[in-house]
This record gives sequence, C-alpha cells and structure tokens, in this order.
Amino acid sequence: MLEGIRIVEIEGLGPAPFAAMMLADLGADVVTIHRREPAGAPVHAERNLLDRGKRSIALDLKQPEDIETARQLIATADGLIEGFRPGVMERLGLGPRECRAANPRLVYGRMTGWGQEGPRAQVAGHDLNYIATSGALWYASPPGEPPVTPPTLVGDIGGGALYLVVGMLAGLLRARATGEGTVVDAAIVDGSAHMMNLLMSLPDSGLASMRRGQSLLDGPHWSRTYRTSDDGFVSVQCLEPKFYRLFIEIMGLAEDGDFARQFDPALWPGLGERLAALFAAKPRDHWAALFDGTDCCVAPVLDPQEAAQDGHMAARAVWHADDGRLQAAPAPRFSDAPAWTPPPSPARGEHDAQIRAELAATGKASDG
Repeated sequence: MLEGIRIVEIEGLGPAPFAAMMLADLGADVVTIHRREPAGAPVHAERNLLDRGKRSIALDLKQPEDIETARQLIATADGLIEGFRPGVMERLGLGPRECRAANPRLVYGRMTGWGQEGPRAQVAGHDLNYIATSGALWYASPPGEPPVTPPTLVGDIGGGALYLVVGMLAGLLRARATGEGTVVDAAIVDGSAHMMNLLMSLPDSGLASMRRGQSLLDGPHWSRTYRTSDDGFVSVQCLEPKFYRLFIEIMGLAEDGDFARQFDPALWPGLGERLAALFAAKPRDHWAALFDGTDCCVAPVLDPQEAAQDGHMAARAVWHADDGRLQAAPAPRFSDAPAWTPPPSPARGEHDAQIRAELAATGKASDG
C-alpha cells in the first residue's frame, strides 16, 4: 500500500521503531540509521524483530561525515521518524528546520512520552507514567486493587506508535497533494488521553464513573478475569443484557435473584466472589470448551504461544514462527494483498553499500 514511499528511521527504542515497522509492513522502504559501534565494541548479533522488512545503514552521528550522510539520506525521504527527547535532533543538526529546508515535502515524525512542549517535556518517563497522567490507567483493575495494565500496549503502542503512524500517513497525503511536509508531534500522553474519548462520550451510561469500582469498566462481576483451578485465567465481559442472561444460564445461575440484577453496583463485589469460587473449581480449558461458540463473551486468557495454536487465530494466520521466533502478521489486512510471510530483519549496517550506491546515483553521496 505504501510502495514508493521512503521513510528514514533514526534508531531508537519502543514506539518509534514499532511505528516504522508498521510502515514497512505496509510496503514503505524504511531505511534505519543504526548506531555504528566503535572499533572493538561487541557485535550486535541478534536481529531485532521490529526491524523486519527494513534496510540498515550504520552511522556514528557524532562524526561530521556521518551526519552529512544522514542529511543526504533524509533529503531523499518522504518521512523521518525519531524518538529522542526534545532538542536532541536539533543538537545533531538534524532537526525539522534543517531537514525540511533541504526537503520541504518531508513529514518529520517525532515520538515522545510527554510531547515536544510542556513542563515535563524534558523529564524521563515510561509507558505506565504517561498513561497514569493522561487518565488512561484509571480503570485498569478491579475495585480495591492498584491499577495494572499490559506493559507498553496502552501507552507505547496504542497512544504512541499508532498515533504516530496515523500522523505520518496524514502528513504524507498532504505532502503528496501540496508538496508541503509537516512535523508530527506524537506524544503518548496525548494519544492515550484521546483514546479515552470513547468512554467520555457516554457520560450518563455509567460506563466511566470517576469513582473506581463504580463504572462498567472496573466494577462488575461480568467484566473481569477469573483464576481457574489450574492457575489459568478466563475473561468475562458480557455487558449487553442478552449476552449476560446467556452467561448466567450456562453457569447455572439463571434462577438466582441476585445474579438477575446485573447492573446493581451494591451486588457486584459479592457476585464477583461467587463467580471466582465457581471458576476456581474447574481448569481453564473446561471453561473454554463450555463457552466456545456461544455469545457469552467469555474467552480463555492465552499466552502468545497458546494464541498461535488457537483455532480462530490459526485460521487467520495471525501468528508466525517461520524463522524460529514468534511474531504477529501485519494489521490491518487488504483485499488484494498477497499471502504474508515474515521478511528478514537486517543486520546492523547490512545495506551500507547498497544505500550509499543509491545516494551516489542520485548525486547525494557523501565524500566521507
């Protein structure tokens, strides 16, 4: 879908390389500028999964000749992705002003936790801190327990990488139409707060009460996970009354008056304890088989290796282990896309000669 688009990625951690991987998955030519290690430094033998489908050139951005090579490469690009603290790229002489002066159509993507401006812009932080501040962590546990969230998924990926990808694509569309690029300020606090609009859009529904344990997200017995007898877990989230009725029927609780009062917050803690005792009496796979194919909105909690063996996930060929490591296929899917197999991840600097030859052919090669 993005064939003919070139993205230059400055090596970083977390959401920035994930966003660049997504663009590579979509067909963009992503050239990663990896750090060139000094002579005698340990060799990076392991190839990074997030580099799949990319090309690599190794540069030392403390060296003037390598900075010049980076400038020349960026001048050939449609987009750039970097994930440093604000000001780092400017100090290298590779900030938006310099790069867009040489390449006005460039879409310059910046990935941070706190954003390019604001009181905390220069403060360290991680995924959990950003979503705690944005409001996105508030509902992430049953009542009475500290909020917990899956590492990196809500902040780094949901509020960060995916918003950077959307911003890059929007910028690329405008640049294609007008020749004018832009700077994308993708901040995890912004994106994760923006995702909360789904919940904030229904103020009278009870979906997102400001009191923990009183909303339809973190309080009900029918919206949580339960431990099973074999120390597995099952997820239950049967919000709609018709699905809930089917759930309590299968659980043998349809005649219980308390369970019939689905939306009574005063009953939720006690009913949750009763369900916990029931689920704890049987192994996870018993419950998975019992609810499989029903509309009860119950599913086992699987680790990634188990997920790869799940019938639905396998039918959609979501997980792959073709090269010996488990990885998920690109998403979303396109009707005219060929069957996907995992592309290789490059070794650090694997494409140095190829990329320098391309720069030479376009008259942008550095003498260094």
